[in-house]
Amino acid sequence: MEASADMKIATVKLPPRQDSDSKDKQLPNEVSQKIIKTANLRFETDDLEKTYSEIQKALAVSKGTILNDSQGKDYGSVYRNIRLKVPSQNFDIFINDISKGVSYFESKEITAEDVTEQFIDLTSRLKTKKKLEERYLEILKKATKVSEILEIEEQISNIREEIEAKEGKLKYLESQVSESTIIIQFYKTTAEKEGVKISYGSKLWTAIKSGFFSLSDFLIELLSVWPFVLIFCVLAYFIRKRFKRRKKE
Repeated sequence: MEASADMKIATVKLPPRQDSDSKDKQLPNEVSQKIIKTANLRFETDDLEKTYSEIQKALAVSKGTILNDSQGKDYGSVYRNIRLKVPSQNFDIFINDISKGVSYFESKEITAEDVTEQFIDLTSRLKTKKKLEERYLEILKKATKVSEILEIEEQISNIREEIEAKEGKLKYLESQVSESTIIIQFYKTTAEKEGVKISYGSKLWTAIKSGFFSLSDFLIELLSVWPFVLIFCVLAYFIRKRFKRRKKE
């Protein structure tokens, strides 16, 4: 009897897997175009605080949020890097507001990736998996044997994992489409000002101190090996004395 039950599970006809060109993928007219917009801007400014204030004002108008804000200093410049998100419908407005206060961009990269097909494909496959899950649940209600129930539950568990994975990808895709990521890098050159602060006299004094420290290090090293120097001098004395005796003979 148990063998016949297993045979019954094996011969159950489940709905065939529907690929991306199946009936469930009749969505192009129902789904609006999905575009992921990103921007990466870099420019020089005379006033970091003023530029940051202008970015904040533009961000408030566009209803965006700052994700990361970092600042620092390297050779010849001080800089600030900001990573932010704005609603996609306000992307162009924000870029235009920022561009008004910039004389020229050192780099300006704007991308728009069409992910409509990915969105439709994920939606279609998700519907297929959910239908398959429903079919297995119906079969589970009719199952009577323990082995039968365990096998069906295992299949349902696997299907649910796939459903959750696809739902996660779909949710991520929707978030990328709904909000655009923008990276703004701006800096202020300080090389000339630093050059004025460091005078020729300061450079000369620094060189003298460096030479003095080098000489001190040499003397310290020399003192650390004085026993070897003493032995060398004694040996040289006796060798020279012996050489003179042989020369007289």
